[in-house]
Amino acid sequence: MYQKENSSWVKHADFTICDMLCLQLAFVLAYWIRNGIDQPYETELYRNVAVVMFLIQLMVTFFNESFSGVLRRGMLVELKKTFEQCTLVCLLVLAYMFLLRIGNNYSRMILLITYVLYICFSYCGRQALKKFLKDHRYEESEKRSLLIVTVSENADNVVETIRKNNYGTYHLAGIVFMDCDKKGASVCGVPVVAGKEDMISYIHKNWIDEVFFAVPKEIPIPEQMIKDCSAMGVVIHMRLATMKSLGKNQVVEELGGYTVLSSSIHIVTPRQMFVKRAMDIAGGLVGCLFTGIAAIFLVPAIKIKSPGPAFFSQVRMGKNGRPFKIYKFRSMYMDAEERKKELMKQNNIKDGMMFKMDDDPRIIKGVGHFIRKTSLDEFPQFWNILKGDSGIIGTTKKNLDFTRVSLA
Repeated sequence: MYQKENSSWVKHADFTICDMLCLQLAFVLAYWIRNGIDQPYETELYRNVAVVMFLIQLMVTFFNESFSGVLRRGMLVELKKTFEQCTLVCLLVLAYMFLLRIGNNYSRMILLITYVLYICFSYCGRQALKKFLKDHRYEESEKRSLLIVTVSENADNVVETIRKNNYGTYHLAGIVFMDCDKKGASVCGVPVVAGKEDMISYIHKNWIDEVFFAVPKEIPIPEQMIKDCSAMGVVIHMRLATMKSLGKNQVVEELGGYTVLSSSIHIVTPRQMFVKRAMDIAGGLVGCLFTGIAAIFLVPAIKIKSPGPAFFSQVRMGKNGRPFKIYKFRSMYMDAEERKKELMKQNNIKDGMMFKMDDDPRIIKGVGHFIRKTSLDEFPQFWNILKGDSGIIGTTKKNLDFTRVSLA
Protein backbone atom coordinates (compact mmCIF):
# COMPACT_ATOMS: atom_id res chain seq x y z
CA MET A 1 0.00 0.00 0.00
CA TYR A 2 1.37 3.41 -0.96
CA GLN A 3 0.08 6.87 -0.08
CA LYS A 4 0.21 9.54 -2.77
CA GLU A 5 1.77 12.86 -1.86
CA ASN A 6 -0.65 15.50 -0.58
CA SER A 7 -1.27 18.68 -2.53
CA SER A 8 1.03 21.52 -1.43
CA TRP A 9 -1.44 23.33 0.84
CA VAL A 10 -2.28 20.13 2.74
CA LYS A 11 1.28 18.81 2.69
CA HIS A 12 2.56 22.08 4.20
CA ALA A 13 -0.25 22.69 6.69
CA ASP A 14 2.46 23.52 9.23
CA PHE A 15 3.59 26.52 7.15
CA THR A 16 -0.02 27.61 6.68
CA ILE A 17 -0.65 27.56 10.44
CA CYS A 18 2.62 29.38 11.10
CA ASP A 19 1.65 32.07 8.58
CA MET A 20 -1.78 32.47 10.19
CA LEU A 21 -0.22 32.95 13.61
CA CYS A 22 2.22 35.51 12.18
CA LEU A 23 -0.62 37.52 10.64
CA GLN A 24 -2.67 37.55 13.85
CA LEU A 25 0.41 38.46 15.90
CA ALA A 26 1.18 41.32 13.50
CA PHE A 27 -2.44 42.50 13.77
CA VAL A 28 -2.41 42.51 17.59
CA LEU A 29 0.96 44.28 17.82
CA ALA A 30 -0.14 46.89 15.26
CA TYR A 31 -3.26 47.55 17.34
CA TRP A 32 -1.16 47.93 20.50
CA ILE A 33 1.29 50.32 18.79
CA ARG A 34 -1.60 52.50 17.58
CA ASN A 35 -4.06 52.32 20.49
CA GLY A 36 -2.03 51.09 23.46
CA ILE A 37 -2.10 47.64 25.05
CA ASP A 38 -5.71 46.52 24.83
CA GLN A 39 -7.74 43.58 23.52
CA PRO A 40 -8.49 44.19 19.80
CA TYR A 41 -10.83 41.19 19.56
CA GLU A 42 -13.27 42.79 22.04
CA THR A 43 -14.13 45.51 19.51
CA GLU A 44 -16.63 44.20 16.95
CA LEU A 45 -15.07 46.06 14.00
CA TYR A 46 -11.52 44.82 14.63
CA ARG A 47 -12.71 41.32 15.55
CA ASN A 48 -14.55 41.06 12.22
CA VAL A 49 -11.51 42.33 10.32
CA ALA A 50 -9.31 39.76 12.09
CA VAL A 51 -11.69 36.96 11.02
CA VAL A 52 -11.75 38.27 7.44
CA MET A 53 -7.94 38.40 7.43
CA PHE A 54 -7.86 34.76 8.51
CA LEU A 55 -10.30 33.67 5.76
CA ILE A 56 -8.57 35.71 3.04
CA GLN A 57 -5.19 34.34 4.03
CA LEU A 58 -6.52 30.78 3.88
CA MET A 59 -8.06 31.44 0.46
CA VAL A 60 -4.85 32.98 -0.92
CA THR A 61 -2.78 30.07 0.39
CA PHE A 62 -5.14 27.55 -1.21
CA PHE A 63 -5.58 29.14 -4.64
CA ASN A 64 -2.08 30.62 -4.95
CA GLU A 65 -0.32 27.44 -3.71
CA SER A 66 1.89 29.71 -1.64
CA PHE A 67 3.93 26.91 -0.12
CA SER A 68 4.49 24.73 -3.17
CA GLY A 69 8.17 23.77 -3.11
CA VAL A 70 8.76 25.86 0.02
CA LEU A 71 11.53 23.59 1.34
CA ARG A 72 13.55 23.98 -1.87
CA ARG A 73 13.38 27.79 -1.97
CA GLY A 74 16.41 29.90 -1.12
CA MET A 75 16.37 32.97 1.13
CA LEU A 76 15.86 35.57 -1.63
CA VAL A 77 13.18 33.53 -3.39
CA GLU A 78 11.42 33.03 -0.05
CA LEU A 79 11.53 36.78 0.63
CA LYS A 80 9.94 37.44 -2.77
CA LYS A 81 7.23 34.81 -2.17
CA THR A 82 6.56 36.19 1.31
CA PHE A 83 6.22 39.73 -0.05
CA GLU A 84 3.79 38.55 -2.74
CA GLN A 85 1.67 36.59 -0.23
CA CYS A 86 1.50 39.39 2.35
CA THR A 87 0.79 42.08 -0.25
CA LEU A 88 -2.03 40.08 -1.84
CA VAL A 89 -3.64 39.34 1.54
CA CYS A 90 -3.53 42.98 2.66
CA LEU A 91 -4.83 44.27 -0.71
CA LEU A 92 -7.80 41.90 -0.49
CA VAL A 93 -8.47 43.03 3.09
CA LEU A 94 -8.36 46.63 1.86
CA ALA A 95 -10.79 45.74 -0.94
CA TYR A 96 -13.13 44.14 1.61
CA MET A 97 -13.11 47.34 3.69
CA PHE A 98 -13.78 49.46 0.60
CA LEU A 99 -16.70 47.31 -0.57
CA LEU A 100 -18.32 47.30 2.88
CA ARG A 101 -17.48 50.99 3.40
CA ILE A 102 -15.84 50.45 6.77
CA GLY A 103 -12.50 51.99 5.82
CA ASN A 104 -13.32 55.29 7.51
CA ASN A 105 -13.87 53.54 10.85
CA TYR A 106 -10.74 51.40 10.66
CA SER A 107 -7.30 52.87 11.32
CA ARG A 108 -5.22 52.89 8.14
CA MET A 109 -2.11 53.11 10.32
CA ILE A 110 -2.99 49.77 11.94
CA LEU A 111 -3.36 48.16 8.50
CA LEU A 112 -0.02 49.59 7.34
CA ILE A 113 1.81 48.46 10.49
CA THR A 114 0.13 45.04 10.23
CA TYR A 115 1.37 44.75 6.64
CA VAL A 116 4.99 45.56 7.54
CA LEU A 117 5.05 43.33 10.62
CA TYR A 118 3.32 40.52 8.73
CA ILE A 119 6.10 40.47 6.11
CA CYS A 120 8.80 40.40 8.82
CA PHE A 121 7.13 37.77 11.01
CA SER A 122 6.09 35.57 8.11
CA TYR A 123 9.54 35.54 6.53
CA CYS A 124 11.32 34.82 9.82
CA GLY A 125 8.72 32.18 10.70
CA ARG A 126 9.13 30.39 7.37
CA GLN A 127 12.92 30.38 7.59
CA ALA A 128 12.87 29.12 11.18
CA LEU A 129 10.33 26.40 10.37
CA LYS A 130 12.31 25.28 7.31
CA LYS A 131 15.47 24.96 9.38
CA PHE A 132 13.62 23.02 12.07
CA LEU A 133 12.02 20.64 9.56
CA LYS A 134 15.27 20.00 7.73
CA ASP A 135 16.98 19.17 11.03
CA HIS A 136 14.18 17.30 12.82
CA ARG A 137 11.52 16.40 10.26
CA TYR A 138 11.70 12.67 10.80
CA GLU A 139 13.13 10.39 13.46
CA GLU A 140 15.31 7.67 11.96
CA SER A 141 12.61 5.03 12.61
CA GLU A 142 9.97 7.18 10.84
CA LYS A 143 11.94 7.60 7.60
CA ARG A 144 11.15 5.48 4.56
CA SER A 145 13.92 3.01 3.79
CA LEU A 146 15.03 3.50 0.16
CA LEU A 147 17.11 1.08 -1.92
CA ILE A 148 18.79 2.67 -4.96
CA VAL A 149 19.23 0.52 -8.09
CA THR A 150 21.55 2.12 -10.63
CA VAL A 151 24.81 1.62 -12.54
CA SER A 152 28.30 2.28 -11.19
CA GLU A 153 28.89 5.19 -13.58
CA ASN A 154 25.88 7.19 -12.31
CA ALA A 155 25.92 6.16 -8.64
CA ASP A 156 27.67 9.26 -7.25
CA ASN A 157 25.34 11.64 -9.04
CA VAL A 158 22.18 9.73 -8.05
CA VAL A 159 23.11 9.56 -4.36
CA GLU A 160 24.08 13.24 -4.17
CA THR A 161 20.92 14.35 -6.01
CA ILE A 162 18.66 12.41 -3.65
CA ARG A 163 20.54 13.68 -0.59
CA LYS A 164 20.25 17.25 -1.81
CA ASN A 165 16.48 16.95 -2.18
CA ASN A 166 15.79 14.49 0.65
CA TYR A 167 14.78 16.79 3.58
CA GLY A 168 14.86 13.85 5.97
CA THR A 169 12.19 11.82 4.17
CA TYR A 170 14.34 8.82 3.24
CA HIS A 171 16.89 6.60 4.92
CA LEU A 172 19.27 5.46 2.17
CA ALA A 173 19.46 1.74 2.94
CA GLY A 174 21.91 0.82 0.21
CA ILE A 175 22.81 0.61 -3.48
CA VAL A 176 22.49 -2.18 -6.03
CA PHE A 177 24.53 -2.06 -9.25
CA MET A 178 22.92 -3.49 -12.40
CA ASP A 179 26.14 -3.51 -14.45
CA CYS A 180 28.66 -5.05 -12.04
CA ASP A 181 29.06 -6.74 -8.68
CA LYS A 182 30.74 -4.46 -6.11
CA LYS A 183 29.05 -5.77 -2.99
CA GLY A 184 30.84 -4.48 0.11
CA ALA A 185 31.95 -1.20 -1.49
CA SER A 186 30.32 2.17 -0.77
CA VAL A 187 29.29 5.27 -2.71
CA CYS A 188 29.31 8.61 -0.88
CA GLY A 189 28.93 6.72 2.39
CA VAL A 190 26.04 4.53 1.18
CA PRO A 191 26.96 0.81 1.10
CA VAL A 192 26.60 -1.40 -1.96
CA VAL A 193 24.47 -4.12 -0.36
CA ALA A 194 23.73 -6.49 -3.23
CA GLY A 195 24.13 -7.21 -6.91
CA LYS A 196 21.59 -7.79 -9.64
CA GLU A 197 21.32 -11.50 -8.85
CA ASP A 198 20.78 -11.30 -5.08
CA MET A 199 18.82 -8.02 -4.81
CA ILE A 200 15.47 -9.75 -4.20
CA SER A 201 17.05 -11.94 -1.53
CA TYR A 202 18.39 -8.83 0.21
CA ILE A 203 14.94 -7.18 0.19
CA HIS A 204 13.47 -10.39 1.64
CA LYS A 205 15.72 -10.17 4.68
CA ASN A 206 15.97 -6.41 5.33
CA TRP A 207 13.85 -3.33 5.97
CA ILE A 208 13.13 -1.84 2.55
CA ASP A 209 10.04 0.34 1.96
CA GLU A 210 10.79 1.61 -1.53
CA VAL A 211 13.10 0.85 -4.46
CA PHE A 212 14.29 3.56 -6.86
CA PHE A 213 15.44 2.39 -10.32
CA ALA A 214 17.78 4.98 -11.88
CA VAL A 215 18.99 2.84 -14.77
CA PRO A 216 19.88 3.91 -18.36
CA LYS A 217 17.51 2.77 -21.10
CA GLU A 218 20.12 0.50 -22.66
CA ILE A 219 20.21 -1.68 -19.52
CA PRO A 220 16.95 -3.63 -19.25
CA ILE A 221 15.31 -4.21 -15.88
CA PRO A 222 14.15 -7.84 -15.53
CA GLU A 223 10.37 -8.04 -15.44
CA GLN A 224 10.53 -10.73 -12.75
CA MET A 225 12.48 -8.34 -10.53
CA ILE A 226 9.63 -5.81 -10.77
CA LYS A 227 7.03 -8.49 -10.06
CA ASP A 228 8.92 -9.78 -7.02
CA CYS A 229 9.24 -6.29 -5.51
CA SER A 230 5.57 -5.57 -6.12
CA ALA A 231 4.52 -8.92 -4.63
CA MET A 232 6.31 -8.04 -1.38
CA GLY A 233 4.48 -4.72 -1.12
CA VAL A 234 7.61 -2.68 -1.85
CA VAL A 235 6.91 0.61 -3.64
CA ILE A 236 8.68 0.87 -7.01
CA HIS A 237 9.97 4.17 -8.43
CA MET A 238 11.14 4.42 -12.05
CA ARG A 239 13.09 7.44 -13.29
CA LEU A 240 11.51 8.73 -16.51
CA ALA A 241 10.11 5.34 -17.41
CA THR A 242 6.85 3.81 -18.54
CA MET A 243 6.57 0.09 -18.01
CA LYS A 244 3.49 -2.03 -18.59
CA SER A 245 4.86 -4.61 -16.17
CA LEU A 246 4.31 -2.16 -13.30
CA GLY A 247 0.56 -2.77 -13.49
CA LYS A 248 -2.35 -0.34 -13.30
CA ASN A 249 -1.52 1.41 -10.00
CA GLN A 250 0.91 4.06 -11.22
CA VAL A 251 1.43 7.71 -10.31
CA VAL A 252 3.95 10.24 -11.62
CA GLU A 253 5.66 12.26 -8.89
CA GLU A 254 9.03 13.51 -7.62
CA LEU A 255 11.61 11.64 -5.58
CA GLY A 256 14.84 13.27 -4.49
CA GLY A 257 14.85 15.72 -7.40
CA TYR A 258 13.89 13.11 -10.04
CA THR A 259 10.61 12.71 -11.88
CA VAL A 260 9.57 9.10 -11.35
CA LEU A 261 6.79 6.68 -12.17
CA SER A 262 5.74 5.09 -8.87
CA SER A 263 3.84 1.84 -8.52
CA SER A 264 2.52 -0.24 -5.64
CA ILE A 265 0.15 -3.13 -5.12
CA HIS A 266 -2.38 -0.60 -3.82
CA ILE A 267 -2.30 3.22 -3.82
CA VAL A 268 -4.46 5.15 -1.35
CA THR A 269 -5.45 8.80 -1.31
CA PRO A 270 -4.69 11.09 1.67
CA ARG A 271 -8.42 11.01 2.54
CA GLN A 272 -8.45 7.20 2.64
CA MET A 273 -5.28 7.20 4.75
CA PHE A 274 -6.87 9.71 7.14
CA VAL A 275 -10.02 7.57 7.52
CA LYS A 276 -7.92 4.45 8.18
CA ARG A 277 -5.77 6.22 10.77
CA ALA A 278 -8.87 7.73 12.43
CA MET A 279 -10.38 4.25 12.71
CA ASP A 280 -7.14 2.93 14.19
CA ILE A 281 -7.00 5.75 16.75
CA ALA A 282 -10.65 5.26 17.74
CA GLY A 283 -10.19 1.49 18.00
CA GLY A 284 -6.89 1.93 19.84
CA LEU A 285 -8.43 4.27 22.43
CA VAL A 286 -11.34 1.91 23.11
CA GLY A 287 -8.97 -1.06 23.22
CA CYS A 288 -6.62 0.70 25.65
CA LEU A 289 -9.60 1.42 27.92
CA PHE A 290 -10.52 -2.28 27.99
CA THR A 291 -6.83 -3.16 28.47
CA GLY A 292 -6.72 -0.90 31.53
CA ILE A 293 -9.80 -2.59 33.00
CA ALA A 294 -8.36 -6.06 32.30
CA ALA A 295 -5.03 -5.04 33.84
CA ILE A 296 -6.71 -4.36 37.20
CA PHE A 297 -7.41 -8.09 37.50
CA LEU A 298 -4.67 -9.68 35.38
CA VAL A 299 -1.59 -7.83 36.66
CA PRO A 300 -1.94 -9.06 40.29
CA ALA A 301 -2.82 -12.58 39.09
CA ILE A 302 0.27 -12.77 36.84
CA LYS A 303 2.60 -11.41 39.53
CA ILE A 304 1.28 -13.84 42.16
CA LYS A 305 1.72 -16.89 39.90
CA SER A 306 5.05 -15.75 38.43
CA PRO A 307 6.90 -12.84 40.09
CA GLY A 308 8.19 -10.31 37.59
CA PRO A 309 6.79 -7.78 35.12
CA ALA A 310 3.16 -8.33 34.11
CA PHE A 311 3.81 -7.07 30.59
CA PHE A 312 5.98 -8.69 27.95
CA SER A 313 7.62 -6.88 25.04
CA GLN A 314 9.34 -8.31 22.00
CA VAL A 315 10.74 -6.86 18.78
CA ARG A 316 8.61 -7.98 15.84
CA MET A 317 8.65 -7.38 12.10
CA GLY A 318 6.05 -4.94 10.78
CA LYS A 319 5.32 -3.41 7.39
CA ASN A 320 8.11 -3.98 4.84
CA GLY A 321 10.31 -5.58 7.51
CA ARG A 322 10.30 -2.50 9.78
CA PRO A 323 11.11 -3.66 13.34
CA PHE A 324 8.96 -2.44 16.24
CA LYS A 325 8.29 -3.44 19.84
CA ILE A 326 5.06 -5.34 20.48
CA TYR A 327 3.38 -5.54 23.92
CA LYS A 328 1.42 -8.35 25.60
CA PHE A 329 0.30 -9.49 29.02
CA ARG A 330 2.96 -11.99 30.09
CA SER A 331 1.55 -15.51 29.84
CA MET A 332 4.82 -17.43 30.31
CA TYR A 333 7.36 -17.84 33.08
CA MET A 334 10.33 -15.47 33.12
CA ASP A 335 12.77 -18.08 31.75
CA ALA A 336 10.57 -18.95 28.74
CA GLU A 337 13.09 -17.84 26.10
CA GLU A 338 15.91 -19.91 27.62
CA ARG A 339 13.69 -22.99 27.89
CA LYS A 340 12.57 -22.57 24.28
CA LYS A 341 15.97 -23.76 23.04
CA GLU A 342 15.53 -27.03 24.93
CA LEU A 343 12.04 -27.58 23.50
CA MET A 344 12.75 -26.80 19.82
CA LYS A 345 12.69 -30.51 18.92
CA GLN A 346 9.02 -30.63 19.98
CA ASN A 347 8.04 -27.70 17.74
CA ASN A 348 4.86 -28.47 15.77
CA ILE A 349 5.77 -25.90 13.08
CA LYS A 350 8.21 -27.81 10.91
CA ASP A 351 9.64 -24.84 8.98
CA GLY A 352 10.79 -23.29 12.26
CA MET A 353 9.46 -19.82 11.47
CA MET A 354 7.19 -19.99 14.54
CA PHE A 355 7.23 -22.05 17.73
CA LYS A 356 4.18 -23.96 18.88
CA MET A 357 3.80 -27.16 20.91
CA ASP A 358 1.13 -29.03 22.81
CA ASP A 359 1.06 -28.53 26.61
CA ASP A 360 3.83 -25.94 26.54
CA PRO A 361 5.42 -26.10 30.05
CA ARG A 362 6.57 -22.47 29.80
CA ILE A 363 2.99 -21.16 30.10
CA ILE A 364 2.01 -19.93 33.58
CA LYS A 365 -0.39 -22.46 35.06
CA GLY A 366 -3.94 -21.18 35.37
CA VAL A 367 -3.78 -17.51 34.43
CA GLY A 368 -1.40 -18.04 31.49
CA HIS A 369 -3.60 -20.66 29.84
CA PHE A 370 -6.70 -18.53 30.49
CA ILE A 371 -5.43 -15.31 28.90
CA ARG A 372 -4.07 -17.22 25.90
CA LYS A 373 -7.31 -19.13 25.35
CA THR A 374 -9.37 -15.91 25.57
CA SER A 375 -6.71 -13.84 23.70
CA LEU A 376 -6.61 -11.38 26.60
CA ASP A 377 -2.81 -11.48 26.39
CA GLU A 378 -3.07 -9.64 23.06
CA PHE A 379 -4.98 -6.63 24.47
CA PRO A 380 -1.88 -4.46 25.17
CA GLN A 381 -1.31 -4.44 21.40
CA PHE A 382 -4.02 -1.78 21.23
CA TRP A 383 -1.23 0.53 22.41
CA ASN A 384 0.73 -0.44 19.28
CA ILE A 385 -2.35 0.42 17.20
CA LEU A 386 -2.69 3.79 18.93
CA LYS A 387 1.01 4.54 18.32
CA GLY A 388 0.70 3.64 14.64
CA ASP A 389 3.03 0.62 14.77
CA SER A 390 0.21 -1.57 13.47
CA GLY A 391 -3.46 -1.33 12.50
CA ILE A 392 -6.76 -2.86 13.57
CA ILE A 393 -6.71 -4.80 10.30
CA GLY A 394 -3.37 -6.34 9.41
CA THR A 395 -1.24 -9.45 9.18
CA THR A 396 0.20 -11.35 12.14
CA LYS A 397 3.38 -9.68 13.38
CA LYS A 398 6.21 -12.15 12.80
CA ASN A 399 9.40 -12.68 14.77
CA LEU A 400 12.61 -11.16 13.42
CA ASP A 401 13.80 -14.52 12.06
CA PHE A 402 10.80 -14.46 9.72
CA THR A 403 11.42 -12.74 6.37
CA ARG A 404 8.49 -11.67 4.15
CA VAL A 405 5.21 -12.83 2.73
CA SER A 406 3.91 -12.34 -0.78
CA LEU A 407 0.87 -10.07 -1.14
CA ALA A 408 0.12 -11.28 -4.66
